[in-house]
This record gives sequence, structure tokens and C-alpha cells, in this order.
Amino acid sequence: MSSRPVRIAPSILSADFARLGEEMATVATADFMHVDVMDGHFVPNLTLGPPVVAAIAKVSPLPLDVHLMIEPADPYLEAFVEAGSAIVTVHVEACPHLDRTVSAIRDLGAKAGVSLNPATPLETIRYVMDKIDLILVMTVNPGFGGQKFIEAMLPKIAACRDMIGDRPIMLEVDGGISPTTAPSVVAAGADVLVAGNAIFAQPDRAAAIAALRAAVG
Repeated sequence: MSSRPVRIAPSILSADFARLGEEMATVATADFMHVDVMDGHFVPNLTLGPPVVAAIAKVSPLPLDVHLMIEPADPYLEAFVEAGSAIVTVHVEACPHLDRTVSAIRDLGAKAGVSLNPATPLETIRYVMDKIDLILVMTVNPGFGGQKFIEAMLPKIAACRDMIGDRPIMLEVDGGISPTTAPSVVAAGADVLVAGNAIFAQPDRAAAIAALRAAVG
């Protein structure tokens, strides 16, 4: 379906937080561990901070793909990188000085990602394209797991792939990803799939990851 390798990033938002170490071991066949950081302000939910990310990093079999749904983000970048984030993704809506923010992430030694909410146009990131490593297109409104995939985002994903061109930028999609929705998402141009319930709600997580890979293979 795609000439690009598709990577899978299980979202720990859907995991059992009382058993995080055990939960992460069950998804070791994935490529990234997607860590949702929410502040109860930028999004209507509250999750975890740098100390928990540091604890996760110590036991995670996978690189941490940390998604900061917080505002402001800049004061916390260093703490999240020091906690063990391989990728730090910020929201364009929460970063008025986006060029400075993504430069700071890279200067700290992590890969820099930028995320866009469903209603946010791609034009908002055009002028940082040469400073980022990942673009995250939200296909639900962020804040909660288990939401329905927004089909209207497929043209946006395709337009984002066109905007990337030959740049070595990962195109990640988060929200409502399952073996049913993944094929159209990858066909539109995505190469990293964030999946929460499609993996952690299944009794056999390795099989769930394999099913996602097979759906887009």
C-alpha cells in the first residue's frame, strides 16, 4: 500500500496506569511508545508529567514519542527531554513562537514534532518545515481516548504529505486508528500510526499490532 515503512505507536492513554511496566512489555513489537501529556487547560483532561515520563523511560522497550497537549509548552521542554523523550511534539495552537520552540527541542537533543488539531490549517507550519522531524495530524479533537475517526481529515493528511515533499519528516496520525481506518490513513500518506484502544483494549497486544501492520501491508 505504501513504499514507506509504517511504524506503530501504542498510546499509553489507553493502558492500565496501575500496571504501566507490564503494559509496555506487551507492546514491545511496536516502534514507538506514544505518551500523551495533558494539562487540563489546553485539553479537557489531566494525565502525567515529567516524573512519570522518566519512570516510563526506565522500563519502556521502545523510544518515547511524547505528545505535549499543554499550554504553555516552552517552560517544560527541558524537563521532558531530560525525562527521556526521544521525540517531543508540541501543538502549533499552544506555541505562539513555534520556530523558537522547535529549535529549542532540537537543541536539547530530541526530535521535534508539531501537532495540529482538526480545525487547524496546515499553513500554520509551512515556515518551520525545515526545522521539524515529525508532523502529527489529529484525527479527533484531543483530550480523550476512544473517539471516532474524523473522515474529513484524510484530505488534510494527503495535503500534509505533499507539503513534506522530499523532507525526512515523519507523518503521524492520532485518533480513531484501527485496522478499519488505518488503510485509508496510510494511503493518504501517513507513516506513523498512533493507536490506543485498537491495541490496549485487545487481550493479545502483539496480535493487535500485527493486525494493524497487516491492514496497511
